[in-house]
Amino acid sequence: MRAVVTRVLNASVEIEGKKTAEISKGFLVLLGIKTDDTAEIAVKMADRIAGLRVFSDEEGRMNVSPKDASAEILIVSQFTLYADVRSRRPGFTEAARPETAIPLYETVISEIKRRGFPVKTGVFGADMLVTSTNDGPVTIIIDSENR
Repeated sequence: MRAVVTRVLNASVEIEGKKTAEISKGFLVLLGIKTDDTAEIAVKMADRIAGLRVFSDEEGRMNVSPKDASAEILIVSQFTLYADVRSRRPGFTEAARPETAIPLYETVISEIKRRGFPVKTGVFGADMLVTSTNDGPVTIIIDSENR
């Protein structure tokens, strides 16, 4: 599982001309799910996202957790994070099919909610316009294979 976590001042998702999700300060999470990912990996990914201390403390150092920063989280499914770009036309054979990916995507969402965060989401498989104002910018890549 891969997550691209961007600290944002705001972020939103628009589908077919309608804004369907919006957050203020927090994380925009692009989440990619691999064919062999499991529920255990999803729980660990949620824990890593929820515990990522990248908000500034009073000294300006990244030392504050998203919980302590009252962060919101917008999670968007992103199968292209598993693109194979050995040729000019990407392949996506490592990306999980919807029947595998959707339950794991939902597990990450529910686990982050369980930790007390307000969570908004994109729509799995939809053609979305994702907009964000990056803060910093701070962007972290979390890969479950890099334990």
